[in-house]
Amino acid sequence: MQQVQNGMPAQQLFDAVWRKSRHSGAVGNCVELAPLVDGDIAVRNSRYPEGPALVYTRDEIAAFLSGAKDGEFDDLIMQGDMS
Repeated sequence: MQQVQNGMPAQQLFDAVWRKSRHSGAVGNCVELAPLVDGDIAVRNSRYPEGPALVYTRDEIAAFLSGAKDGEFDDLIMQGDMS
């Protein structure tokens, strides 16, 4: 089994099948995720597919997705709206 380390080059995750959201733009402005054989989930920047992969547990990804669905991070993308 391949030893996976957080921050390793994404291209070294040989068995990773990367996916991105259907909401992603055509210019590569998205992140991609890939399930790993040990159950963790790797994340990479689609603009730099050879760059580092961040590796999270399923619980960490679930917590992030729950927060995103609840709008907890919406303020990070509201440009110029500081009311």
